[in-house]
Amino acid sequence: IYITTLERWGLMQGGVNPVARSNVCPDIDPPAQPGFHAFSYTVVDAAAAPSFIVAGSAESPEGKGDYRDNAIAFGDVSPAGLRRKAQFVLAEMERRMQALGFDWSSTTATQVYSVHDIHPFLADELVRRGAMRHGLSWHYNRPPIQHLEYEMDCRGVSTEIVLPG
Repeated sequence: IYITTLERWGLMQGGVNPVARSNVCPDIDPPAQPGFHAFSYTVVDAAAAPSFIVAGSAESPEGKGDYRDNAIAFGDVSPAGLRRKAQFVLAEMERRMQALGFDWSSTTATQVYSVHDIHPFLADELVRRGAMRHGLSWHYNRPPIQHLEYEMDCRGVSTEIVLPG
């Protein structure tokens, strides 16, 4: 459904998906069927300030097979387990930003998607490393893969346009 919709909208570029997004599942009052709530799309503009959008990632390395089998602290939603999950995801956000030439000081928005209490590690893991430079949007949602518990995304943009729904 996802790629077909992007193709229908004319957003795919030579078979490459230029859309950064986070797939999440609302825990309370979920929609009746999958859909698009929001996504980010960038276009090349030589005159624009440098910017980036990092797609969402949860606590399982990508490209290593089954997410569940590779999940960090699988099944552990204790404060210590959630901290380990967050540390992994934060490192992945940092790896992706670094690959684009950015770091937390370049972000304008950071989102967390989890139904669990993030306060026990919020200051040490997010604030101290600079991930909350412009605050934090905490969405009471789950990652789209069963048994994953913590997802994040981030961006650094000079202009954000929100279209009416």
